Amino acid sequence: MADLNRIKTVLAERGIMSKWLAKTLHKDPATVSKWCNNHAQPDLKTLAQIAEVLKVDIHELICHTKAE
Repeated sequence: MADLNRIKTVLAERGIMSKWLAKTLHKDPATVSKWCNNHAQPDLKTLAQIAEVLKVDIHELICHTKAE
C-alpha cells in the first residue's frame, strides 16, 4: 500500500510517541502502529480526532500525490 498518511512523520516532528496517541484516542497501540506504518488507514472521523489532539490541520496528516 502506498503511503497515504503522514501520522508517523507528524508524531516525530512533535516528539510524540505513538503509544501516547493510542492512549489519548482510546485505541489499541497495534492499530496506531498500523496507521503509522501505512498498513492501515484511520477513518475520516478518527483522522480528524488525530489532527485535533496533535493540533495540526488535517491536511498535514495526508500525503499528497502528484498526478502525472
